[in-house]
Amino acid sequence: MAAIVLVVVAGGIYVAAVARDGRQAATAATPAGEGDLLYVELADGWSRVEQVSLADPGARSATGRTCQRFYRAGGTEVCLRLAGPGPTYAVEVTRDGAVVRTVPLPGIPSRAKVSASGQVVAWTSFVTGDSYAVPGGFSTRTGFLDLRTGEVVETLEGFTADIEGRPHSAQDTNYWGLTVGADDRTFYATLASGGFTWLVRGDLRTRAVTSLRRDAECPSLSPDGTKIAYKKRIGRLGPWDLAVLDLATDAETRLPGTAGIDDQATWLDDTRLAFAAVPRDAKHPAVHLVQATGATPATLLIPDATSPSPP
Repeated sequence: MAAIVLVVVAGGIYVAAVARDGRQAATAATPAGEGDLLYVELADGWSRVEQVSLADPGARSATGRTCQRFYRAGGTEVCLRLAGPGPTYAVEVTRDGAVVRTVPLPGIPSRAKVSASGQVVAWTSFVTGDSYAVPGGFSTRTGFLDLRTGEVVETLEGFTADIEGRPHSAQDTNYWGLTVGADDRTFYATLASGGFTWLVRGDLRTRAVTSLRRDAECPSLSPDGTKIAYKKRIGRLGPWDLAVLDLATDAETRLPGTAGIDDQATWLDDTRLAFAAVPRDAKHPAVHLVQATGATPATLLIPDATSPSPP
């Protein structure tokens, strides 16, 4: 009994220490240099945020942050991190080097994004279960914080939905992968229900979404707002690869060398994407780069890494 108590106490102290270190590191983050890519390093099991020069992938440096998911844009950083025993998790939002908001997460960190202006922070967590065996066969919770008003919306599930021309109000509706446009109002996300997934476009003010197409998950809007990258299954239950949709022409391009992606891709600019996928025979995901045109296959950039972010 004494041994069991010691193990439990030690585990609690460890979790609390990790959470404390993550909070302290938020004010000591190292600024990224020109042309850098930020990512979460997985090799040592600590989920440390590091940065790398794309011109020299071997040149890496630590930022002092510890996050399960991380993203930065417009001077705002979002860190989905361990917060305490349980374990419990939190959304930690940092702006100009200082923590401005912490929001409890209802589950395991999954996705994180920040709008280009830095004003809207979005996240997704797994609430119950984390199996990808069947689309829509797991529970997620997607929320966002509007830094202009301080409003936190914990879930999109109360939004009005129109799917393929019909009102949709099924109880099994899940959202994930929220990405917000330059107007800090228009957004894209995945809606799952009845074993199907849809790419939806929505409005954060009117709180309504409309489906655009089936079989598109974890969308990411390009900086110029003209294209959306998302993962798409190869076959009904096969692995995902990455696709890019031109919003003006509705033309979809599948990107070679991206099979196995399980990530919300990151646009480094209007022509290049970074994403995490597990290489063959590897234990952890690795960050890859690919051209949005699909002209060349994706290339591995950083092994044992995930959650890529622009500088």
